[in-house]
This record gives sequence, structure tokens and C-alpha cells, in this order.
Amino acid sequence: MLDTLQSSETNEDFAKARNKALFNEIQHFLNPDEATLISFSDIKKLLHPNDESYMGMQTVPVKLIVGSESRYQDFDNRFFPKRMHLKARWEHIDMAHIQDINLPPITLYELGGVYFVRDGNHRVSVAKAKGVEFIDAEVVSLKSEIKLNPTDSLQKMTKHVIDYEKRVFYGETGFGDVTDYWVLDFSVPGQYDVIYNHILTHKYYINMNQTTEVPMDKAILSWYRTVYRPVIAVIDKHKTMKYFPGRTKSDIYVYIIKYWDEIKTKFGDGYSLDSAADSFTLKFGTSLRRRILNKIKKIIMKKEIESSNLPKL
Repeated sequence: MLDTLQSSETNEDFAKARNKALFNEIQHFLNPDEATLISFSDIKKLLHPNDESYMGMQTVPVKLIVGSESRYQDFDNRFFPKRMHLKARWEHIDMAHIQDINLPPITLYELGGVYFVRDGNHRVSVAKAKGVEFIDAEVVSLKSEIKLNPTDSLQKMTKHVIDYEKRVFYGETGFGDVTDYWVLDFSVPGQYDVIYNHILTHKYYINMNQTTEVPMDKAILSWYRTVYRPVIAVIDKHKTMKYFPGRTKSDIYVYIIKYWDEIKTKFGDGYSLDSAADSFTLKFGTSLRRRILNKIKKIIMKKEIESSNLPKL
């Protein structure tokens, strides 16, 4: 009788957790990424950790576990189960929790002050559903100077990393003080390193005609006035930004410069910046109609992928 009651309880617990995942998905229908569990691989690409250490056994706050190495498609951003095929394993873990049976510790990666599951996704899911505050885990820590907020989505974490990169770039180069331009902004990480290399390349060329070394601040100002601003002027003239929603002018500067270099390799140095900007927009830009169709297509494809992952009856 007791086993039957407990089995009924685990069935109800899973149903509640699954319904919360479904409701969460509905709430974020227009922004599905906000309800998606974070992939550890995505965070590694974002932060580029350069070292790792084995930290041994630790008691970890469950609220700091925000993602998974391999099962991020099976659970939502709060670790509620999204797939029915998780039911048997999930209920088995829940039964152990009800009967107060000790389970082996989970294994985690720590990166940026938050944790990602290597093994033990179902145990984390049940712990979160039951309101458990701490869990025993074997931890491997990856080194990063950037600290992440456990309540943020991957999109917000990405924005946090970009903001960090901007602070470092402006602080180390004095770019804002030299140019009085404080809106060198990007929508993707890693671009401030690209800009720094552009400035160094520009500095190299202007030094070729000088008898003394051009200081860095003058090289920055020269690059800003003679390279960056003319490209931004072309972007404004061609109204390029309306074809690249979600991007910044500095994003488009980087893309057009790279594209222009590739075009000049094929057609010679006489290929103008205006022509490159036009060609780039025609090749990579999207109209409002195309953006809507692409968004609908992505939603349909996501649903098809999720359906294909369901067990066949």
C-alpha cells in the first residue's frame, strides 16, 4: 500500500514539474531562448577559460546550478523536465528522495561562479522541484575573471561579457578619453580584440612614414578619424542598419571591413567602400518580411526537432 502511495506521489511530482516546464515555454513563446537551459559548451565559448582545477567534494547551492554539459535540451532553464521520456528516471530519483535514500554525489563544472552538470541532471531537476537548497557534488573549476549571475539567460550573460570586454578595452587603451566616443558597442563578444588589432595595424602603417614612433593615443585618434568614422558615414548614408536588426554600427563596421578586404583581394584595390557596403547589404541583409519568415521557420524547426526526440509508441 505504501509503495502504491509513493508511486502515485512520484507520478504527481513529475506531472507538476512537467507542467511547469510547459507553462514556462508558453510564457516565453516569443523569446524561447529565455526558457532554455544553458549549454556548458556555449559558456566555454563565451568565457574562454584557460585553466581548470579539481576541487573535490563540495556542498553546492542548488540555485547556482544553471546549465548542463549534455542534457540542456531535456530540461528548461529552471531544470524542469521538458521530455516525457525522462519520466521513469526522474520518478526513480524522486522515489529515492521520498524514501530518504542517499544517492551518489553529482558531478559539476564551476565557471564564472555558477555550475553546470556533468552527471546528475535528473537529481538536480528533482532537487529543484523539491526546493532542496544544497546538494553534494564533485566539482571541477574552470578559471575566469568574469563572474556570471545565476538568474541570467545566456543572452544576458553574453551582454555581461561584452560589457566586461568594453570596460577592459576602454580602461587599457583610454579610447574614450582620446576620441570622446563612448558608444563603441558590439552585440557579440570578442570584437574589442578585433578593434585593437585594427588600431595596431593602422599604427604600423602610419609609423612607416615617420622618423619617430607614433604614440598609441595618436594612433587611436588617427584610426578613429580616418578609418572608423568614414565607414560609419557610409553605413549611415546607405541606411545599412535597418537590414541588420540587433546589430550595432560597430558590428557592421567590422563585418564590412572584413568583407571589403575579401572583395579587394578578388577585384583589386580600386573596389570602393561604397560598393562594398552595397554588396554586403544585398548579400547578408534581411528585410522585415524575411525576418518574420525566418523567425516562424525557426519556431517550426524547433518544434519538429523536439517532436523527433519523443519516444515512439
